[in-house]
Amino acid sequence: MKIVYFYQYFSTPKGAWGTRVYEFAKEWVKQGHEVVVVTSVYSKSDITANKLIESQVFEGIKVKVINVKIDNKQSIFKRIWSFIVYSILSSYYALILPADVVIASSGPITVGLPGLVAKYIRGRKLVFETRDLWPEGAIELGVIKSKIVQKLAYWFEKTCYRASSYIITLSPGMTQNIQLRFNIQNIIDVTNAANIELFSTKREMPKGNLKTKSYAIYTGNIGMVNNSYWLYEAAKELQKLQRDDIKIVLIGEGQQREELENLAKEENVTNFIRLDLMPKHNLVAYIQHAFVSLVPLKGTPVLDTSSPNKFFESLAAGVPVIQNTQGWMKSFLNEYKVGITLDPNNPKQLAEELIRLKDNVEETIQMGKRAQKIAKERFDKNYLSNKMLDALLSIYKTK
Repeated sequence: MKIVYFYQYFSTPKGAWGTRVYEFAKEWVKQGHEVVVVTSVYSKSDITANKLIESQVFEGIKVKVINVKIDNKQSIFKRIWSFIVYSILSSYYALILPADVVIASSGPITVGLPGLVAKYIRGRKLVFETRDLWPEGAIELGVIKSKIVQKLAYWFEKTCYRASSYIITLSPGMTQNIQLRFNIQNIIDVTNAANIELFSTKREMPKGNLKTKSYAIYTGNIGMVNNSYWLYEAAKELQKLQRDDIKIVLIGEGQQREELENLAKEENVTNFIRLDLMPKHNLVAYIQHAFVSLVPLKGTPVLDTSSPNKFFESLAAGVPVIQNTQGWMKSFLNEYKVGITLDPNNPKQLAEELIRLKDNVEETIQMGKRAQKIAKERFDKNYLSNKMLDALLSIYKTK
């Protein structure tokens, strides 16, 4: 089967970004399928390009790199422009690349354009992969305010779903949302995966000032959607409670990184620590030696359906999770007793829970053991890549 995968944020483990597409495509290539990924240049990935369009190969995965740069620190208008440019240029590959199945992986939803071109002009079977509920999320967060643009965005979303032979979502919450709104049946959730071997193989604590099991860790974008001020205010609360022995460590970049670092210096919040982006294989040790992993998001309904990489990787590393959404992650943590859900607007509650977990070592250890066990059962990259491949094969075989 020939698969063309339109995904704007492709990265290998050498980058500092999620590797879902890389891991899945590598497994499909091993099984004899041909995979071409059409991507752009994301600041957190390891993909670079010197020409406008370059052909590269990673582990048998053919990658077409469109040299359009994306960075979370860009203005919203510049990011939207990069999305539009990518969708237009990638539509060229939708026309010329041979394919049995085409996957359009959103967000941004503009990636639906090459998918629709492949569907309606070349007659390809389209699979739409929903990574977040767009435009619903952008509207709830106040990014899209124009009523006309909102209506246009909802129309385009509906068009993409209706054109698809199958829809893959990244969480049960997304699946339920789409089924309720569009009455679509050919839909399954294939959550983000974790490289179990990578994250469960024990590593030594990295050299530096941090001590093992003395910190809570956050990895990823530092910004409004990720509720980064919640972490900063919790660090301040810990200092007020004279618990400087507990650090909050952030590894990442983002729109609010500089302002939070400057604020921490001004207010002398010394237990709020940020480290630079790093390759996945270096990141693993920092996660493993944390006593808890933080998965914060802004308290808005659409984010209850989110499926963050850090959630799965933390569980695979045997580290319990604290998160603050009210959707499927809350239900999952409650069912398997591998973490805790808190109020996204209450940093003092977060500080108090960190103290409790830090002081109750045995409870934290047992939560971590359960986390790793369930990650091996539910979130192994090979298991999930085959689950998605089965969906692709089901429509490939249907004439």
